[in-house]
Amino acid sequence: MLDEFLDRERESILGALTEWLRIPSISVDPARAADVRESARWCAAHMKAVGLEHVEILETAGHPAVYADWLHAAGAPTIVVYGHHDVQPVDPLPEWTTPPFEPTVRDGQLFARGAIDDKGQVLYHLAAVRGLLQETGRLPVNVKFLVEGEEEDGSRNFETLLQREQERYACDAVVVSDTAMLGEDEPSICTAMRGLLAFDVTIRTAEADLHSGSFGGAVPNAAHVAAHLVAALHDADRRVALPGFYDAVRPLTDAERRSFAAVPHSDEEFARVAGVHRLEGEAGATTLERIWSRPTAEVTGIGSGYAGDGVKTIVPATASLKVTFRLVADQDPSTIARGFEPWVREIAGAGVDVTVAPLGAVAPALTPVAHPTVAATARAIERVWGRAPLFTREGGSGPEEALARILERPVIYLGVGLPDDRIHAPNERAVLSQLWRGVLAVGELWTELGLLADEPDWKTQWRTP
Repeated sequence: MLDEFLDRERESILGALTEWLRIPSISVDPARAADVRESARWCAAHMKAVGLEHVEILETAGHPAVYADWLHAAGAPTIVVYGHHDVQPVDPLPEWTTPPFEPTVRDGQLFARGAIDDKGQVLYHLAAVRGLLQETGRLPVNVKFLVEGEEEDGSRNFETLLQREQERYACDAVVVSDTAMLGEDEPSICTAMRGLLAFDVTIRTAEADLHSGSFGGAVPNAAHVAAHLVAALHDADRRVALPGFYDAVRPLTDAERRSFAAVPHSDEEFARVAGVHRLEGEAGATTLERIWSRPTAEVTGIGSGYAGDGVKTIVPATASLKVTFRLVADQDPSTIARGFEPWVREIAGAGVDVTVAPLGAVAPALTPVAHPTVAATARAIERVWGRAPLFTREGGSGPEEALARILERPVIYLGVGLPDDRIHAPNERAVLSQLWRGVLAVGELWTELGLLADEPDWKTQWRTP
C-alpha cells in the first residue's frame, strides 16, 4: 500500500528523523529540560506537517507529552499510538564511534541516541500517516497519538496525565512501538510486559556495632539476619518462597508454549552474552519462560558491616537489602506487597527491628494471543516480512499496563527494534531496512484494524489482566 510512497520519500523521512535525533532530549538530566521541551515542539510541528490535526503539547508536572489526531474514518475503530520522545543519557561518551547527537548512517544503519528508542519508531508511524493521506486521502482508522516525554525517567507523571486526559484518549485499542523483534528475518510480536515491585529492607539488631570478642555468639548479627532473609527468599527449586506468591499466576496457553519453543534460542549463547558461567532459575521452566512468563524475586543490593582493608572485629548492628519482584499476569502488586512485610518480619525473628519501605510498583500487562487485535498485527507483519511472526514477551516493565488499565483497551505491540540495537548503550542504532518495514507494517496494521469494525463482538473479547 505504501511501497511507492516509501520509494519516493525515504530520504525525506530520514532527513526528518535526523533533525529530531539532533535534539538531546535526555529526560533524567535537569540541564536538558529545555531540550526535552524543544523535542516536544519539533514533534508537534512534524505532526502538523504530516497531516494530523488538533496537535497540542500536553503539560505535566515534569516533561511535556504531545497529542495529535485524525478522526475522519466514520464507523472505523479508533487507535491510540503510544511512543516517547525522550532519550537515555549517553554515558560513557568515549565509547561512541560518532557523537550521539550527530546522527550518522553507516552500512545501512543509523547511529544516534534515540534512533530506535524511541524516536525512530514514532517517526515511522508519522511517515505512514503522511503516506496514506498522500496516496489515498484518508486513513483506514481514526488515530490519536500520545508521545510521552518521561518514559526514560520512569514515566513519573504518566498515570496522572492519562487520568486527566482519559476522555481525550478514548479508543478501541492501543498500539505501542517501543519493542523489538527477534531478528531481521525472525519477525515477532511482544504480547506482555512483566510488572515490577521494589522494596528497601533495613535491619537493626543493636543500638551500635558490638565487639565480636565480647558479644559475638551471644547477640544477633544484622549481617547474618540479612543473609538468612536472602537465603529464605527461594526454595531448593529456585521458586519464590513468599506464601501465596504463585496463586494468581496465569499459565501459558498451548499456543504460547509452542511459540516460545519455536523461538531460536541457545542457552550457551545466552550465558555468553550475560557473561556468566551457568544459568539457574525456577526448576521446570525454560530460560525464555523464566524471563518472559514466570515471576521472579531478586536481591539487587545488600550491605552490612565493615568491607574495608584488613579486619574490623565487630558484630554489625545494621544491614540493608533492596529486593525487587518481577510479576506476571494476573499477579496484583498490592497483594504481593501486603504479604512481603510480615514474611520478612517472621524470617528475621523476634528482637530484630525491621523496616520495609516500598519503592514503587508497576502491574503486569498482557494481551492474549487469541485477541483479534493480535491476530490483525500478525497478519500485517506476515504481509511485510513474508513469514508469520512468533509470539514473545518482554521481561521488563513499562507504562503499557497503565495504558491498558486506564483506557480499558487492549495493547498491541508493533516494534521493529533488534536485540543488538544497543538501546541505552553507546552506539545505539536503527537498522534502516527495519524502519522502512515499519512504515509498511503500520499501513497494513491500520487496514487490518479497520476491518475489525465488521466483527461486532471483537471489543467484548478484551479483559484487563
